[in-house]
Amino acid sequence: MKGPDISIVRCADYNRQDVLAAVRQAVGLLGGIEAFVKPQSSVLVKPNLLSAQEPQRCVDTHPEVVRGVIRLLKEIDCRIYLGDGPNLLGRKENIEEEVYEKSGMKEVARSEGIELVKFDKRRWRGKFPLTSWLDTCDHFISVPKFKTHELTTLTAGIKNLFGLVTGTFKTEIHLKHFKLEDFTKIVVDIYEEARPSLTVIDGIMAMEGDGPGAAGTPRHAGIILAGKDCVALDSILAKIMGIEPLDVPTTKEAAARALGESHIDRIAIAGEPLEKVIGKRFKLPRAALIKRLPMPLIKVIKHFVKHYPRVVEKKCIHCLACVQVCPNKAVSVKQGKIVIDYRRCIACFCCQESCPAAAIQLKSSMLAYIMGL
Repeated sequence: MKGPDISIVRCADYNRQDVLAAVRQAVGLLGGIEAFVKPQSSVLVKPNLLSAQEPQRCVDTHPEVVRGVIRLLKEIDCRIYLGDGPNLLGRKENIEEEVYEKSGMKEVARSEGIELVKFDKRRWRGKFPLTSWLDTCDHFISVPKFKTHELTTLTAGIKNLFGLVTGTFKTEIHLKHFKLEDFTKIVVDIYEEARPSLTVIDGIMAMEGDGPGAAGTPRHAGIILAGKDCVALDSILAKIMGIEPLDVPTTKEAAARALGESHIDRIAIAGEPLEKVIGKRFKLPRAALIKRLPMPLIKVIKHFVKHYPRVVEKKCIHCLACVQVCPNKAVSVKQGKIVIDYRRCIACFCCQESCPAAAIQLKSSMLAYIMGL
């Protein structure tokens, strides 16, 4: 008899013992950690570390969820490596150090006695270079944060793997594949190339609104999810958000390639029933709202309904993260102010995603404003 595909377990907050118990239960419902990872093997644990933010900002995976995964691996005597490729690589030297420090990952690595690693070496895999730690380790476990995303609507199981791309190559991918359809294909290409042995999702405090960076709004969801099939995990999260699985571009593309299950009634869930964890609909990113319109209408208005980043000067801390991260050099400093050249802007929202002060918000075209999008 086929076992469950994914698990959903409640966890009210980030109390260390409660999180450890929830992670243990979520993985245990699927057969335990040994169902996914061979004892005494080497394992890369990859959280979602978007930028240097404290855990309470809900931008990065919470360190206690990462600790919970590490504790399970230690019980089967694994050699554990912890790391991610933060979004702002190239902004300044040793940005990983700042990200690891503020996110709490440095303390987790120190207190758990494991190695904290940088994605500074790579191997080309077709169109993109992925961290060579995938070659070094026998397994890797993905530990994403459940968040909305301005470009892909949802970032969780599949989208978290974009962090496997090393260094400034993320910027190059955004520049070469800035259209949503193209970017979606690249992200799913990465999932097809490097599938995690296990994914454990931090959904205790999620994010809604204009995520995935500081412009998003933290939202209590109170859940931990686990599973091997990221398409199934993201499909369930879409339903929890209040949208259909195929409303998420990465889920739709991955399902079309038969990389996982997107039909809710075919996903076997252990733990909490799905209907018990669905609450009020998530507030979606403004740039993603157009996807909820009927397709015939989208085809007619898509060239007129647009969103662009704009700088809220009173919030700007002049860290220049937006200038450094912009793939098309559309953001610059003029007379002491951050200026966006809309002739060059490709609406990839990297600047908004990377802004630690939520000083970059969205500007709507006139028709988008009138339609409330």
